[in-house]
Amino acid sequence: MKKIEAIIRKTKFDDVKDALIAADIEWFSYTEVRGVGKDREERIYRGVIYDTSSIERYLLSIVVRDVNVEKAVDAVIKAARTGEIGDGRIFIYSAEDAVSIRSGKRGEATLFNA
Repeated sequence: MKKIEAIIRKTKFDDVKDALIAADIEWFSYTEVRGVGKDREERIYRGVIYDTSSIERYLLSIVVRDVNVEKAVDAVIKAARTGEIGDGRIFIYSAEDAVSIRSGKRGEATLFNA
């Protein structure tokens, strides 16, 4: 099993969610996060200067069987890419085990997708 963490633009969330569902990735969680990138700039709106170096993003946490890793990563890339700085990052980790709290099942049996 692998855990995929994807940091994406908030504006691309619905596209990524739809792409994951279309790729048969049936479950993931997400949280709102803030980060600092290397692009630093200030924007002026109605005479007020705003620092845009702190960026709002979504962090998606997806756990899949090994056979579904590339399918999930490809879905995120295709749906989240704009070609501009700040499209995000994807990190892939090994997941040693999983336990279903309700049933007590362990391992890949806890995952929905085949």
